[in-house]
Amino acid sequence: MRNASLRKLTGVALTGGIAAGLLLTGCGTTAEGGSASGGGTQEGPVTGLRVLVPNSPGSGYDTTARALAQVAEEEELAETIEVFNLEGAGGTVGLQRLVNETGNADMLMQMGLGVVGAQYSNQSEATLEQTTPIARLIEEAEAIVVPADSPFQNIDDLVAAWKADPGNTPVGGASNPGGPDHLTPMLLAQEVGVTPTSVNYVAYDGGGELLAGILGGDVAFAATGIGEVTEPAASGDVRILAVTSEAPVEGVDAPTLTESGVDLTFTNWRGIVAAPDITPEEAQRHVDLITQVHDSEAWQQVLEDQGWTDSFITGDEFGSFLDEESQRVEGVLSELGLT
Repeated sequence: MRNASLRKLTGVALTGGIAAGLLLTGCGTTAEGGSASGGGTQEGPVTGLRVLVPNSPGSGYDTTARALAQVAEEEELAETIEVFNLEGAGGTVGLQRLVNETGNADMLMQMGLGVVGAQYSNQSEATLEQTTPIARLIEEAEAIVVPADSPFQNIDDLVAAWKADPGNTPVGGASNPGGPDHLTPMLLAQEVGVTPTSVNYVAYDGGGELLAGILGGDVAFAATGIGEVTEPAASGDVRILAVTSEAPVEGVDAPTLTESGVDLTFTNWRGIVAAPDITPEEAQRHVDLITQVHDSEAWQQVLEDQGWTDSFITGDEFGSFLDEESQRVEGVLSELGLT
């Protein structure tokens, strides 16, 4: 089992868990005309908030951001949150935009493990170290997915074909190198005896594009967040061969990798960061707003509906987690010979 490799990827308390989280918050104006970004001030709901999603519509980032915006508005914590997409380069185009918004407390960015890895794979000038950490919200299992008409009925079938001819068994994911959809098949390859450097990995910019690639037969299989394929699986468009979590995912008719004889567990995470150089007060108001969203019954229902696991940490604790993840992802990419 590659628990040693997985432990290098996260401090989350799953076997090698890499978790998933997002949040959103905003800025309004106080009666005195000052900034009122973030949660629940006495002056009323937050206004003027924009949340940047650094990949395509339909992606896990996009789904999480829009679910959070909806809850914040329904709970009357914020008014008319603008969620917008700026895709490219595994999230680093969006990251550069956020870094360029220095001091702007009205803009947040949805992000996660994929952006951590993309810093390295794309040699991005903008880094997460420059941003203001707000919160990690959720973690999520990855799914090993095939088209509905795939000849692979289980993980054993897939692994046999993959080992026989890795170059002609392409695997898709909505992550650049270093992101969860990339690390999942790389660690799986390492565990089942496929050389990671021989893996034919096809990167897509978001879950919507990846799903099109799966349905079009452009890849033999894919690794992606479970929330992005539950509906296509329920409708019979794709089949989930296994999930990467320690325990089965409720509502998903698929075994874990460990139940399938592959000793590997792995989870993805998502979070929110703000622009550089906002004030501590502005950052705290964002944290306060997201905490109120997190604590609502409506958000707990979203977690249940999406199959997401609550993984809520904020502020400095999230900042420390980001620093650790950046170091660990860089180390694992080096270990796998991918840097």
